[in-house]
Amino acid sequence: MGSGERARHWQYSELPGVDLLRARYVRKTFVRHTHEHFVIAAIADGVEVFHHGGGDQYAGAGALALVNPDTPHTGRAGVPEGWRYGAVYPSPDLVAEIAAETTVIRGTPGFVRPVLEDPYAVALVHQVLRAADEGNALAADTLLRVAVTRLLRLNGGPLPQREVRTAGARTAARAREVLEARMAEPPGLERLAEELGTSPFALLRAFRESYGMPPHTWLTDARVRRARRLLDGGTAPAEAAALVGFTDQPHLNRHFSRIVGVPPGAYQRERKNVQDAAGRVRLPSGTWQIRQLSQTYEPMDGRMPPSYGTPSVSESP
Repeated sequence: MGSGERARHWQYSELPGVDLLRARYVRKTFVRHTHEHFVIAAIADGVEVFHHGGGDQYAGAGALALVNPDTPHTGRAGVPEGWRYGAVYPSPDLVAEIAAETTVIRGTPGFVRPVLEDPYAVALVHQVLRAADEGNALAADTLLRVAVTRLLRLNGGPLPQREVRTAGARTAARAREVLEARMAEPPGLERLAEELGTSPFALLRAFRESYGMPPHTWLTDARVRRARRLLDGGTAPAEAAALVGFTDQPHLNRHFSRIVGVPPGAYQRERKNVQDAAGRVRLPSGTWQIRQLSQTYEPMDGRMPPSYGTPSVSESP
């Protein structure tokens, strides 16, 4: 990474299915991509700009960038000094579970607005990361659920149901199936359109309307997703690159870093080093837990959460 840029993308065994990230980026640019999980990014310093929903969104210190699953977006610095943040990526199943227990949202829950000003929730996200670092399973899980509940209550609602109604949408869905099945050797746009009985421009237009990006951009994103699963399973980066259709490992490295935020080698090393917190869990007091949960449901009056694990402004990510 460039001078002054640092990132760690990891998992904690006691938060299954939740990715964690700490990063400081200056010149980093995330290309248009999606996530299978929710993105809850808490900005500590600087400003992040991300294209979302047809326009640029700005998230500064004390704000959260919130992205629903399978929603195309980008990312870059909004100020010369870049931005520093911590992020958690909970699965749709976990968010649905929390919403069912703690909110009145009906249907598939999600975030209504992509940026929310809430220093309290920002601090909670950083506390989740600190608790995971320290092997404090109870604190990490509690704080994560408190944070997600608060965000859903402040900025949650049912996600619109996606229904395939038009012929173009059905064609786009079929094109996606073909690309997923033939990821390593995909057909060109003209060949793909011919196989589906349409024209290249009609297919391109339908695909953009359905998935928010052209087929080649979607394919790169899908390749990185599949490469992540292979790396999680222990496949070497060079082999993963070949299996998903990249020309070589540097080709994978370039695209992986522009979507995930770290190179595949660093990503896989963290997966291999998922800490075993057994025997090292430090349990917060019952009073502390009750206070955490009660503050989720009461007006905050501008107060910050308890200081457990809150990073200082000068602390490295």
